[in-house]
Amino acid sequence: MQINQNDINIDTTDILLNAKGKKKMAEVADQPVEPRARHVVYCGVCTLPPEYCEFGGTSKKCEEWLETSHPDLHQRLYSEETINANLSTLSISARERAAKDAAKKEAKAQQALERETERKASSKIQIKRVERNKRKFVTVVIGLEAHGLDLKKVAKELGKKFATGSSVTKSPSGTEEITVQGDVSDDLFEWLLEVHGDKVPEDNVELVEDKKKKAAT
Repeated sequence: MQINQNDINIDTTDILLNAKGKKKMAEVADQPVEPRARHVVYCGVCTLPPEYCEFGGTSKKCEEWLETSHPDLHQRLYSEETINANLSTLSISARERAAKDAAKKEAKAQQALERETERKASSKIQIKRVERNKRKFVTVVIGLEAHGLDLKKVAKELGKKFATGSSVTKSPSGTEEITVQGDVSDDLFEWLLEVHGDKVPEDNVELVEDKKKKAAT
C-alpha cells in the first residue's frame, strides 16, 4: 500500500492544531474569572436594601418609595404570591409575633414622624437685614437646618443666584447661619419659597431688620 505524503502532512497539521486548541482552552480555563459588578438598590427612605426594609421601622414609607422608584422590584418583593410564600414558611405563632412587631415598629415610626412634623412647624426661619457699616448690609439666614436643608448647599445656591459672596458662618451663640453679602432679604424670601417651598412653609419664614446700634454721643 502506497502512503501519500500529503495525507501525512494534513494529518500532522490537524494533530498540531488540535493540540494548540486544547492548550489554549486549558490556558483560558486556568485564568481567574473576574467577578461581575452587581447592581444593588438601596432604599431612598431607610437606606437599606429593599429586602431588609421591614427591619428599619419605616416599612410602609419604604414600600411606597419602592413602588414609585422601582416598580419591577416592588412587584417581585410585595406581590401576593411572594407574601403568601413567605408566610407559609412561618408557624401561626411566628406569624402573630411578626404582625405585632411590624405594628409596633410602624407605630413608633409614625410617632417619630409626628414629633418631627411638630418640631418643624414650630421652627422659625429668620431672614435678617443686618447693617455692618454705613450703607453696607449683609443678609443673614437662620434656622434652615431645622427644615432639613443643607446650609453649605443653600449658601452656594444663594451665591450663584445673587452673584455675591455667600457662606456658612457662626453666630455669636455658636449656631451656624448663612451670611450673604448685600441687602437681598426680600428677594431671598421669594427665592426660598420658590425653590425650597416644599420643605419651608411660608408661615415659618420671617423678615427681620437688625440695624447697627449707633454709638452714644
